[in-house]
Amino acid sequence: MSEPPVVTDSQQQYAPGRRRAEKSGFGCLKMLVVAVLFLGVLAALVWVYVVPQVEDLFSDPEDYPGPGHGEVSVKIDQGQTIRSMGEELEELDVVASAEAFVDAADANQRSTSIQAGTYLMRLEMSAEDAVALLVDPANVAQDMVTVPEGLRVADVVEVLAKNTDFGAKAFEKVIDKPAKLGLPSHADGVAEGYLFPATYPVTPDDTPTSIVQKMVDRWRQSAEDLDLEARAAELGYTPHEIMTVAALVEAEGRGDDMPKIARVIYNRLENPGTAGVAGFLQIDATVDYALDRPLTVELTQEERETTDSPYNTFVNTGLPPGPIGNPGEAAMAAALEPAAGDWYYYITVNLETGETKFAESFEEFQQYEAELREYCETADPC
Repeated sequence: MSEPPVVTDSQQQYAPGRRRAEKSGFGCLKMLVVAVLFLGVLAALVWVYVVPQVEDLFSDPEDYPGPGHGEVSVKIDQGQTIRSMGEELEELDVVASAEAFVDAADANQRSTSIQAGTYLMRLEMSAEDAVALLVDPANVAQDMVTVPEGLRVADVVEVLAKNTDFGAKAFEKVIDKPAKLGLPSHADGVAEGYLFPATYPVTPDDTPTSIVQKMVDRWRQSAEDLDLEARAAELGYTPHEIMTVAALVEAEGRGDDMPKIARVIYNRLENPGTAGVAGFLQIDATVDYALDRPLTVELTQEERETTDSPYNTFVNTGLPPGPIGNPGEAAMAAALEPAAGDWYYYITVNLETGETKFAESFEEFQQYEAELREYCETADPC
């Protein structure tokens, strides 16, 4: 019996039916695919995480164009760093980014002398403007005076006199000389309606004139933000008439009711023969203003009919000669954008919650009036 032939290593390597070479090629292909996938993932990570950071190194930090809007009180503490100021201002949305503020401060040599204290700033200011405001010591507030919405000029004077070192007569003297206040031409020299309700800083450099000027300037800011002149023209009214409507809305409504009250006023002005209103606004607040007394629900029918004043909207058709108080921005916005509706009457049926109901007819109004009488029989506010 013969021995099987011996197969050498070299013969075995090339023996038919072997697939070692094929297996080796497939393994290389897998390694190539894995490498490509790895490089793809690596490229994606670089694109997502590295490229933006590199771009940030060579691009300007985010900044608002300014000049900003609204107002916000900012307190700078003793020893606070520029970086922490920027972070605080960014959080309050005074500036778009702390980085822009730091860069603006670096460019302003006076930034190292920013004083601790309270500053009144705007929302969405440019970083440069924010730094410029903070480096001016005249902007450091000694006191903060808050003037609520809807106050009349006489009441505003009382608030200012109570919360500053100046007496009422000093403010009255300023208001009696309106040429220095910067009132709009359509105000015709009357400050009523144009002393904007807000919180104001009072600095050591302030005078009665500068304080009242701040209020008029703040009104101008809101008028510009709301595009008062252009939108008034679209509605077919003058800016002064819009301010008069806004003051009526401020006196009569609150919150979501304001645009509805504005609509009632416009419906009565523009459709005098509808719903029996005959062009009379019939707003109690105007009679209270004519009588120089606070708003009250105790106004009598005789007072409505006999008070001799151009502000009495029960005996005079159309709008009163001017605002009956100083409205805030919400009331101004409502006057410029009244709600849609066919209402001609409104009445507050709950004096504690301020719930107000709106009616399209006098008969519907009488039903709500009965609700108020029933409420007043048991409620203290009446």
